[in-house]
Amino acid sequence: MLKDRDISFLLYELLDTEALLKRERYADHSREVFDATIATARDIAEKYLLNHYQKGDANEPTFDGERVRLIPETKVAWDVMRDAGFLKTRGDASEGGLQLPEVIVRASMGHFLAANGGSCAYYFLTLGVIELIRSFGTPDQKQRFLGRLMDGDFSGTMALTEPAQGSALADIRTRAEPQADGTYRVFGQKMFISAGDHDLTDNIVHMVLAKVKGSAPGVKGISLFIVPKYLVNDDGSLGARNDVALAGLLHKMGTRNSTSTALNFGEKDGAIAYLVGEEGKGLACMFQMMNEARIGVGLGATAGASVGLQHSLAYARQRPQGRQPSNRDPASPQVLLVEHADVRRMLLAQKAYVEGALALCFYASSLFEDEHTHPDPEQRQRAGALLSLLTPMVKSWPSKYGCQSNDLAIQVLGGSGYMREFPVEQLYRDQRLNPIHEGTEGIHGLDLLGRKVGADGGAALALLREQVLAVAEEAAGAPALADLAVQVKDSFEQLMTTTQALMPVVARDPSRGLANATLYLDCFGRVLVAWLWLWQALVAERRMAAAQHEDDLNYYQGKLQAARYYIEWELPMTVPAHKLLREVNPVPFDMRDAWF
Repeated sequence: MLKDRDISFLLYELLDTEALLKRERYADHSREVFDATIATARDIAEKYLLNHYQKGDANEPTFDGERVRLIPETKVAWDVMRDAGFLKTRGDASEGGLQLPEVIVRASMGHFLAANGGSCAYYFLTLGVIELIRSFGTPDQKQRFLGRLMDGDFSGTMALTEPAQGSALADIRTRAEPQADGTYRVFGQKMFISAGDHDLTDNIVHMVLAKVKGSAPGVKGISLFIVPKYLVNDDGSLGARNDVALAGLLHKMGTRNSTSTALNFGEKDGAIAYLVGEEGKGLACMFQMMNEARIGVGLGATAGASVGLQHSLAYARQRPQGRQPSNRDPASPQVLLVEHADVRRMLLAQKAYVEGALALCFYASSLFEDEHTHPDPEQRQRAGALLSLLTPMVKSWPSKYGCQSNDLAIQVLGGSGYMREFPVEQLYRDQRLNPIHEGTEGIHGLDLLGRKVGADGGAALALLREQVLAVAEEAAGAPALADLAVQVKDSFEQLMTTTQALMPVVARDPSRGLANATLYLDCFGRVLVAWLWLWQALVAERRMAAAQHEDDLNYYQGKLQAARYYIEWELPMTVPAHKLLREVNPVPFDMRDAWF
């Protein structure tokens, strides 16, 4: 699971989540309700998700030509999560929802993901479909699907990718033909559809992107449709099987207990579908679910890295091996792994990645909350602009450095880390999907540099600069942090300079200007997390003065040391990146296919 101390630090010391109780939407809640929700999630994760983490990996879902079967523990976990109300966490009280703040929902999700990311996929996708229908569905669509999804009788998916098209959604070929009764018939195939078929629920609601015949080319022609596995009658009962067929299960490197599917729509007369929103506006609707999922991917990557750190730290604390370089007596007792400086370096790096990523995910969740419920319209607008800018890093930075963190966990365990008898090798395999799905690193780099930083004249970037400089100014007044504050401030200003140098090139020659966008994404992410580490260090330094227990002192000291490690060891790696970016280094761009 995630560490309870890390969650409480971020919620109540860094972000002041209790202040949300002053908002009308959460007036009936309390900190005790928030904590009880997270504690319930932890209990469920420990009892019903963690118990089949390795079993689900060793026993993949099967398809006999008629039915997909999962190990039975998956259904038990689904039912427990459903019965506990975790599909209703975001919903309005008027519709039976629990009306909880986003950051509390995400903290609860973190426990689920830390225990068993594969089995959680069914839950997370369904939660996204619920929000999509709530936001854009018609009254009839809400009446027909929303309650059953929130009750867990139905589950959901997002069906975007096609066999010939991955991230290039503008070129999808799935088509939708309008019918006289107002429905559509969908024809096409979708690929890599997580949770696309299973035996957990009575029905599966697919959110499908398709193009209506005669629509505009490119993304302007994409529409969004509800395509249920089984039709739903007016009285809520299940009707006939829709024309949606499972073409096959895909066999993955990790997260094996979540089905990955190829689905055929319209092998016969066409899959009956219901338009969500307006024709041609489907991608704009789907971006809501995609962006929520991107925060979820970042959180999942963080959770997997956190568990890897916990396993490798526990192993280093109990495994004797070797002696200190200063000890030449072979008859002396061996020391524990954690006593070796290089092992502590690897553990410290993991801590810096994990806790930096968790702060990033929680901060993004707080922005999401402010965008939707802050009483000041101007603050809602600012939060939305900041979240839009930061979403590429929220997805990509934990994904990339989560992989590096789990790689270090394997290294700490040595040969044992490479064995299936220890969980860190599975954690790494599960982790490796995160830099790919919900947009690859390269796609998010293009989005960040090609769209986000220049949007509205760079307004969101200017807002972020205000936030960074405010924390740096406060930290500069703390003697223990003054040098770190200077480094973070200077690094952000270097990022601003690099951005200003690149924008004219991107405008003049987009192909060349965006050729190094992934490096820009990584550079931005490093600077962003350095700011979050400085902010955490500032809070920890202040809290240390009032701490009365040794555990608290050690916790805050660990925060300060991890911040210093990250800012002094990781942040300087942006220096050569800035040089390459500003000179628009052409080496990768100029490479030719034939030269490989």
